Amino acid sequence: MMSTIPGPTSHSYISQRLRLHYVDWGNPEAPPLILQHGGRDHCRSWDWVAEELRHDWHVICPDFRGHGDSAWSPDGDYSITTLTYDFAQLVHSLGYDQVTIIAHSMGGFVTTRFVGLYPEKVRKFVNIEGLGNSAAFAAEREAQPIGERLRDWIERRRAAAGRTPRRYPTLEAAYARMKEENTYLTDEHARQLTIHAASRNEDGTYSWKFDPYLNLWAPTDLSHAQMEELWRAVTPPTLVFHGAESFMTNPASDGRLALLPNARLIEYDKAGHWLHHDQFDRFMADTRAFLAEPL
Repeated sequence: MMSTIPGPTSHSYISQRLRLHYVDWGNPEAPPLILQHGGRDHCRSWDWVAEELRHDWHVICPDFRGHGDSAWSPDGDYSITTLTYDFAQLVHSLGYDQVTIIAHSMGGFVTTRFVGLYPEKVRKFVNIEGLGNSAAFAAEREAQPIGERLRDWIERRRAAAGRTPRRYPTLEAAYARMKEENTYLTDEHARQLTIHAASRNEDGTYSWKFDPYLNLWAPTDLSHAQMEELWRAVTPPTLVFHGAESFMTNPASDGRLALLPNARLIEYDKAGHWLHHDQFDRFMADTRAFLAEPL
């Protein structure tokens, strides 16, 4: 059941001339905890986690640019480097010397880089299905000739420019799509996620809030060797979660986990990429225990 305690308040900050949104769950005297969502998601997907942790932590949940109630990037720039800057700017704007981070999927890609860049600013780090690409995936991408990669990106970007967001006739239809995407979601979770993920169009239909340009990965990024360099700098205590039924590979099996100097992994059966929804009670117990461990 949802708590009767008042929900979060909305705020904004400026990063690279964009107004970006975050919600604050109160308790400002408590240590800060940032919950960062993944791609095509939004800050309110953390509501159940935030309600559990808000009494012991000052919980902040940001919307990435192009997601939720944050502004869309005018040039469609959603590279991991750009998002990493936005996250660093959030921490700077909040004025904290040190934060704890829980992040999922693309949010994990971004915050892993932040932790590697500024390990002294992070007390503990919880990464859910979001370390970044495996060596095998990176090798396949880097083997593609750069000209071919850039031409493909240009064509896909041009196609995206002419694409309009999908419209659903009712909020119920959008909810059905949410359930189809993740069959582990309870009806309550799916409805709550849909309410905050969709906005109403002028003609009465509903569309997802995220920018369609998010479906385009940047044609260039850090090399895998450079990414490994950042992984080795992730020195704060780190807990990595993996869903056994996820489309992503197990970081213990593909070698990524071994590069993190102070990390351990927990794998959940009967859970996919959104394991913090799929196995919520277990996830909360494991996360609480990790956060309570002395440094």
